[in-house]
Amino acid sequence: MVKIGIVGIGFMGMIHYLAAQRLQNAQVAAIVSRDPKKRAGDWRGIRGNFGPPGQLMDLRGIKAYTTLSELLADPEIELVDICLPTHLHAQASIEALKSGKHVIVEKPIALSLEDADRMLDVSRQSGKFLMVAQVLPFVPEFHYALQLARSGQAGKLLGGHLERIISKPDWSTEIADPAKTGGPAIDLHIHDTHYILLMAGLPKAIYARGVVENGTVVHLTSQYVYDREGPSCLSCSSGALCQKGREFTHGFELYFEKATTSYRLGSPLTVYWADGRTEQPALSDGGDPTAAFTAELQAAVNAVRTGHEAPELSGQLARDALMICYREIESVLSNKIVAVP
Repeated sequence: MVKIGIVGIGFMGMIHYLAAQRLQNAQVAAIVSRDPKKRAGDWRGIRGNFGPPGQLMDLRGIKAYTTLSELLADPEIELVDICLPTHLHAQASIEALKSGKHVIVEKPIALSLEDADRMLDVSRQSGKFLMVAQVLPFVPEFHYALQLARSGQAGKLLGGHLERIISKPDWSTEIADPAKTGGPAIDLHIHDTHYILLMAGLPKAIYARGVVENGTVVHLTSQYVYDREGPSCLSCSSGALCQKGREFTHGFELYFEKATTSYRLGSPLTVYWADGRTEQPALSDGGDPTAAFTAELQAAVNAVRTGHEAPELSGQLARDALMICYREIESVLSNKIVAVP
C-alpha cells in the first residue's frame, strides 16, 4: 500500500484528495496545510472552476501536518503530492526528493526552466521519481486520441488544431497573479504544449501571435513547425479572453491519414473514418470530473510500486513543455519565428 501525503489544501489539493479515494493499492495518509481549519477538515472555503465545492471532510485516520518538513520526516509516506502554487513547486519538490520521497507535482513543473532543470537534477541524484501532473492525457477524449496516434490504427498524424479558452479567473488570487503562475500562456496553455509533445514530439520552430496585457501574454495562437516526419500543420489557440457567460472550453480536431477525430467540451468525441463510418466511442469517466485525476494518480502510484514511470508523467517532458511555452511567448513578443533547441 503506497502512502501518499498531499501538500497544499487549495482547490487542486482538494481535487487530488477526492480523486485518491478511488485508488488501488494506495491511500492518502497525511495532508499539509498552514490553515488550522483545513487541517481539521473544514474545506468549505475552497472553490474552483470545475468539480464540487469545498465541504466538511472526515479526516479521521489521516495525519495533518503544518509544515512540509513534518511530512518529510514521516517514514510512512512514500509519495509526496505537491499541490502548492506554481512559484513554490521547485523548492518543495527538491526538499521532498532529497528526503528520499517520490514526488508528483501539479503542473506546470515550475515557473522557470532553471528551476525545472534543478528539480530534474535532484531527481536523478536521489533515484526518486519526479512526476508532473499534466492531467490532459488522462481526460477520456484526449486519452482516446493519444492512443489512436500511438497505435497507428489511423495512420500518420497530418495536422490539426487544439483550443483551450477560459474567462479571466476570479476564483483564486494565486491563479490570477502572473508573477505566481506565469499567466495563461504558461499556467493554462502548458496543457496543450505537453499534449502536443506527447503526440507529435518536439517541433523545430514555432510562430505565435497573441494578445498582451501589461507585459503578460493572455491569449495566443501558435503554429508548430515540424520536419517532414512530423505533422504538416498543427496549431493551437489558448488563453483567457472569454466573457463570463462562457467560462471554459477546450477541444481538438485532429487529421490522421485514415481518420479525423473531433471533440469540443459539451459535444461527444466523434471519429470519422476513411471508409465513411462515423463513430462516437464509449468513454469511461461516467461524467465524474475527478476521474481523470484518479487515473493520473493511479499512474503515479503504479510507478512507485513497479519502478517504471508513465511517459505522461515524465518530468523531462513537462520541462520541455514549459520550454515550448516560453518559446511561444518569445514569438508573440518579437513577432518572429522562434527556433526550438
